[in-house]
Amino acid sequence: MTVLAILESKGRYIYSVEPDERLSAAVKTLAERRVGAVLVMRGTRLDGILSERDVVKVLADRGPAALDGPVHTVMTRDVVSCSQSDTVASIMEVMTLSKFRHLPVLDASERVVGLISIGDIVKWRLNEYEHEQRALHDYIKSA
Repeated sequence: MTVLAILESKGRYIYSVEPDERLSAAVKTLAERRVGAVLVMRGTRLDGILSERDVVKVLADRGPAALDGPVHTVMTRDVVSCSQSDTVASIMEVMTLSKFRHLPVLDASERVVGLISIGDIVKWRLNEYEHEQRALHDYIKSA
């Protein structure tokens, strides 16, 4: 199974913030949208990603005053991404080994076309497992 299949089932909408936006506004976006990460974009260019972990770390290091600073001082700059043709197994491995929970999905032109979370993968795998179990059950019943 590929990333494309997940995007087609969940949708391609992403939440993003500008690099110069105040961190407090980005945190509000995370909370209102009930997401664990937002992409940091300048126009259509991906500059970074801001996750809940980034926010927790900066608050622990700098305290509440960090919320007045710009997102670009807190975001993760070296963003690992995937393509629509990557397999679910390969991105699960990347996420597990790298210990992060969100992967931007880029097309061949390096344009952002979606965002995959570990939650999306778990949901997909559970649905796939349930489908296999039903098929096996139906097969055994008909034998």
